[in-house]
Amino acid sequence: MFSYRCMRLIIPRPSVSRPPCSCCFQPCLIPLGCCGCCSALRPRYKRLVDNIFPVNSEDGLVKSNMEKLTFYSLSSPDKLDRIGEYLYQKASKDINRKRYKFVEIAMEAMDNLLQACHAQTTLNLFVESFLRMVQKLLEDSNPNLQILATNSFVKFANINEDTPSYHRRYDFFISKFSSMCHGNNDNIELRDSIRLAGIKGVQGVIRKTVSDDLVENIWEKQHMEKIVPSLLFNMQFGVNVMFVKKNMLASGDLTPVEDATVVTPPVLAEEVLRELVGRASFGHIRSVLKPLLTHLDRHELWVPNTFAIHTFRIVMISIQPQYSYTVVETLMQHLDNNFKSSPKTRTSLAVVLSKIIAIAAGESVGPSALDIINNLLTHLRTSVSTTTEITPEESQYQEALINALGEFANHHPDYQKIEIMLFIMNTVPDLSKKSKGDQMLQNILLKSLLKVGTQYSTTSFEKAFPASFLQPLLKMARAPHDPTRIIVMQIFQSLLDRHQNEKVLSTVSIKPYAALSQETPSRSDIIFTHKYGANIMQALIDSMALSEKLDSLTSSYNTAALLIVEMACGETVQEFLLFILGIQQVATTSDDLSNIHKCCLHIIAIALLTLTARVTGINNLLEYAQKIIEDRKQEATYLLPPLLDSKKSNKSYNLNLPHLAIDKMALAECLQNAGMDFNRLQTGVPYALNQIDNPGHRHSWVESVSNHMTHRNSSADLTAYNADADSISSSPGVSKKALAPEYTVDAMKRYLAEPPESVKREQQEKQKQIVRAFRESDFEDLMKRTEPKHDVIQNRLNDLFNSLSIDNKTPQNAANQNEKPIYETNFPELFYY
Repeated sequence: MFSYRCMRLIIPRPSVSRPPCSCCFQPCLIPLGCCGCCSALRPRYKRLVDNIFPVNSEDGLVKSNMEKLTFYSLSSPDKLDRIGEYLYQKASKDINRKRYKFVEIAMEAMDNLLQACHAQTTLNLFVESFLRMVQKLLEDSNPNLQILATNSFVKFANINEDTPSYHRRYDFFISKFSSMCHGNNDNIELRDSIRLAGIKGVQGVIRKTVSDDLVENIWEKQHMEKIVPSLLFNMQFGVNVMFVKKNMLASGDLTPVEDATVVTPPVLAEEVLRELVGRASFGHIRSVLKPLLTHLDRHELWVPNTFAIHTFRIVMISIQPQYSYTVVETLMQHLDNNFKSSPKTRTSLAVVLSKIIAIAAGESVGPSALDIINNLLTHLRTSVSTTTEITPEESQYQEALINALGEFANHHPDYQKIEIMLFIMNTVPDLSKKSKGDQMLQNILLKSLLKVGTQYSTTSFEKAFPASFLQPLLKMARAPHDPTRIIVMQIFQSLLDRHQNEKVLSTVSIKPYAALSQETPSRSDIIFTHKYGANIMQALIDSMALSEKLDSLTSSYNTAALLIVEMACGETVQEFLLFILGIQQVATTSDDLSNIHKCCLHIIAIALLTLTARVTGINNLLEYAQKIIEDRKQEATYLLPPLLDSKKSNKSYNLNLPHLAIDKMALAECLQNAGMDFNRLQTGVPYALNQIDNPGHRHSWVESVSNHMTHRNSSADLTAYNADADSISSSPGVSKKALAPEYTVDAMKRYLAEPPESVKREQQEKQKQIVRAFRESDFEDLMKRTEPKHDVIQNRLNDLFNSLSIDNKTPQNAANQNEKPIYETNFPELFYY
């Protein structure tokens, strides 16, 4: 039977408010504030938690009791959430009382439980208490507690959870860790510790959220705008330190041992940025790049661009290779947005682009490669069109874009370089536009073409100079603007120079070139010379005749000399001799050239003749050239190298010296004495000025249809029909023109009486009909035109088969006659084996 006194201990009066017990945090049953029997009535998990705390906080965690608590947690995982909540309450109480040692003990206990019980299915309930405790420590102003909480969070982030979490949010941790990355404590050591903790916390959040699609989306704009600038803020101090250390290492002030790897905020921030970019997918990479570009803009880190280059290299190396094109595209868009910025800023952006674009080149194939080239060319055109006068800063910007284009093309295979050069050539303005802006744009685009050409490794001239590329290039070689022609000649030189002879042949000389490298041209190169050599050499003659400036003449000579060194041999020497005679003929017959200009052409002709003789090894030709040189030394030294400068020479020169000129018949005799073919040289006509084509030199039907036809810059025109008489008969719907319909006197008279002009017009009209038939007719129409021919062949075959069947029906006795076999009659011994 219970007494009233005992009932007071168990059931308190409702009207009396009891204070919480100091040991169990429950409403106390005794007025004194602590129930004497509460310790025995408390749950076991609370007693185990209380036992891990020592009497003296300096003694640290009680290890033996911690093992008991861990064992209890593993055996009763349903109590984990209660244990975590109880530890959080005790830690909060100690934080309020500033008993930081006990807080550290509680945090250590939570870390141990987290590591031991991470495989439990109920870990999510414990994690909530854990994260609340970490947040509680981070909210405190004590930096040591912030560092402690960050380290615990990093340990938690490295745990791979099997069960997904649907309700966790890490926005507080992202904001807090990002703010810690900007710590500015007066104590440098403490400041670095806080920044390191913040960077580690950001890294932990990244690892915890990227791998789990159900939690906070870290790629959202509000999160990336906190994380990326925080990392860059720490990295930008490390770049300067890195360069200082490099200089100290180079000077010997710092030994490699002193430069040992120590984890610093810049180093760790760079590592975290690499990890963040490496984990980004195609849809998320722009979320990282936009705050990166914004940070560089706001803090004016483009000029100088050391940090920007360093950062973007980290991005390009860390990103997944298939996404590298996105970085280049984003940077180009940023360059578009900064078209009104200062030239220095745009130049720095273009330099950064040139430094990273090579990394993206390996993954850019087909349209993406041409898209990048088109964007770069668009920036070049915009730069030229928006400025009335090119300033040095604007010129640096254009050079940076050209270098970016060259770097991009350098990492592509040769066949794509040819496509890039074709693409650039098609964007060059027409020569008919002679405004200053168009000329500037021509030069800029040709410089970019030259940059790509210098990266191309020529193996076959047929591949390096496709018809669709060679035709407009030769047209540009006749441009009236000197800088344009010089750039075109440099393009030719870069593609022709397979043995690095360009610098050796940069001066006009009749002396032997010391370091000249030479190789016998291949069969394909010889065919190319026969096919297109005339066009190239006629363009060179026109280029030499347009200007008497030394740089223009020297560049044309360099191109012609490279052409001779690379292609001259016994089969092509006659073409080059006709080319040399053509240069001399221009100097002799042209009335528009000054005397100094004519002298320079005579000098170039004798220099090329000497070079041709040495390259081909024809001693007779070399002796003849030496004879002319000796005669000129005695009578006209102004017809020998070096070239004359019109600005420095005002003398009048006597050019009426035919005995000092190169003689065509003498050259043919030299070839004849050397046992070589000389018919082409003897009967051919030297290349003339402004001669667009040389019909007598055609050896192939793969040429343009006619000079009178409408010219189009496409490979279809270059490979059009060439009025070859033998190929007409094979063309569908077009019959070969006979000499006369019948061999009678009247027919011959009518044929001879036809005016030649009408014949030419008829031939041209048939040429156009043939070309139109192949260009415009459908495939079915062409098939129908060829059907009659097939019927004739089929009828002939039927006749043959019928005759054979009749022979097989002859009497048997005819085969037994003593006659020679039919194959011996029809096929003598000479024609069978």
